[in-house]
Amino acid sequence: MSKIDYKKDLDECVKVLRNEGTILYPTDTIWGLGCDATNKKAVAKIYKIKQRCESKAFIILLSDISQLETYVKKVPPIALDLMEKVSTPLTIIYQDVHNLPDILVAEDRSIAIRVVKEAFVHDLISAYGKPIVSTSANVSGNHNPMAFSEIDHQILDAVDYVVEYNRYSIHQIQASTIIQIEGDWDYKVIRS
Repeated sequence: MSKIDYKKDLDECVKVLRNEGTILYPTDTIWGLGCDATNKKAVAKIYKIKQRCESKAFIILLSDISQLETYVKKVPPIALDLMEKVSTPLTIIYQDVHNLPDILVAEDRSIAIRVVKEAFVHDLISAYGKPIVSTSANVSGNHNPMAFSEIDHQILDAVDYVVEYNRYSIHQIQASTIIQIEGDWDYKVIRS
């Protein structure tokens, strides 16, 4: 894919996100459904596409550690330490979040956040300037597609924009490690 096409994908995604739309995009793990994580109407569309119960929260993606304080009232030191030391995708569940719609936040006021390093999704979030929802590109209960070619047409037809970038690349899929922060220096591994 040329730099022009890469930029076109970024520009189109930003345009769709600004208009409360939904995107299908390659994340740092698998292909995901996404929208503006700060927009209640857009998040509701993702729940509808996935046919998922609103009591099950989504992950949000950030492009930089400095954005955490905008959405987490107190970022525990252990979170910063882990993000610095872990080189693979790391999703951290934080307590006491703010500046996000209630539809996106779990009942206990927690949310799972991953700061991404992969180029495309990092550039997308940086260009957009807000966090993006990330959830697997499938209807709830169905298997997670490991490649673009495995994504159901129901999902492809439901989103407002499908990214061209990385559709045909073959790479090893690695789910993110998920940890839950417990206090300033403790955490529990939910998925390794």
